Amino acid sequence: MSEFSNLAHQALRQTQEVLQEVGTRKNQLFIGIPKETSFQENRIALTPLSVALLVENGHRVIMESGAGAAANFLDHHYSEQGAEIIPDKKSIYKADVIIKISPPTMEEIDMMKNGQVLFSSQQPSFLSLEQLQAMMKKRITAISYEYLRDEGNILTVVRAMSEIVGATSILIAAEYLSNVFDGKGLMLGGITGVPPTEIVILGAGTVGEYAARTALALGAQVKVFDSSIYRLRRLQTNIGSLVFTSVIQPIVLRKAIISSDVVIGAVRSVNGRCPCLIEEATVEKMKPNSVIIDVSIDQGGCFETSQITNHLKPTFRKHDVIHYCVPNIASRVARTATYAMTNIFTPILLEMGEMGSMINLIWSRPGIRNAVYLYQGALTNKDIGDRFNITPKDLELIAFSHR
Repeated sequence: MSEFSNLAHQALRQTQEVLQEVGTRKNQLFIGIPKETSFQENRIALTPLSVALLVENGHRVIMESGAGAAANFLDHHYSEQGAEIIPDKKSIYKADVIIKISPPTMEEIDMMKNGQVLFSSQQPSFLSLEQLQAMMKKRITAISYEYLRDEGNILTVVRAMSEIVGATSILIAAEYLSNVFDGKGLMLGGITGVPPTEIVILGAGTVGEYAARTALALGAQVKVFDSSIYRLRRLQTNIGSLVFTSVIQPIVLRKAIISSDVVIGAVRSVNGRCPCLIEEATVEKMKPNSVIIDVSIDQGGCFETSQITNHLKPTFRKHDVIHYCVPNIASRVARTATYAMTNIFTPILLEMGEMGSMINLIWSRPGIRNAVYLYQGALTNKDIGDRFNITPKDLELIAFSHR
């Protein structure tokens, strides 16, 4: 019996040694997370538990001190999970993979090394030619969150942030209807014997859908306007209850806005500026202390009276109507937004490590291939190419030639 036990013990030990050998064959990623420098950007790409998962899988993670503080993740939360905390930003940019939220500034691009992989937000309208040329010169491979698609061909980060923004916009509206913020003194939704507040939502996309869900859950009366019957029908189906919906007819829309307590602007444009749907003359006729929340402000806004504000001074009054025009609403709930984003980024990084190289990941995942706008310095994004009059290269052909 003892001889059998020895054999079993040796077999078990041999199995563990084989597993360890397999583990060492995995490609180790060297990941750097810098502290965000963009104004009021409170999110961070990875949570401490995501860092723990990466470290357990043999990857090295270095972070700039204070990188997660704005989202209430402290340095010791990360160091306890295996991250190396470094006070010097330049040292962070020695990593092979940089993952951050905001687009890189010119100063950050100068710190990047040749052949680096960059995960960040990057809308074509916010990219300068100087930044693009600097990254091309350093042969950077850059992935934009705005173009990342999941298995269902959904813009996964855009969708997650839109869900957050839609729900949060209604909670913001509830705040500014209260007396605390010199609003009407209304409770969003009303109670027995008191009529509910009226909310108009412009746009039936993801933001509009989640705004409508939240408003209905709080008992408000909701009206949704969109130019697309398909999007209105989809919203109606997804919500699962009857909501007032209408195509955008100026007379009907104007009447609804004038009688409303809150208007949420959630109109999006695929490229460029979103349409300005509401004229100043209509805003003038809205009830005193009504609330406008222009979620579309990052694309120029869909109200003629809109002007960009920030989290320190989020509102202004015009024609006695409260305007909330903060472009980065998701940073208002940075911790929730971080959890949503880390659920998307961590599997991508783990898969990249398993596959051994960026090109293998790009080749196997069309949704990630769609998000690459620079590959080893070559421009591969049509929108950016059109903006700067540069002919983009076909990434699929590049990927095929590298295999």
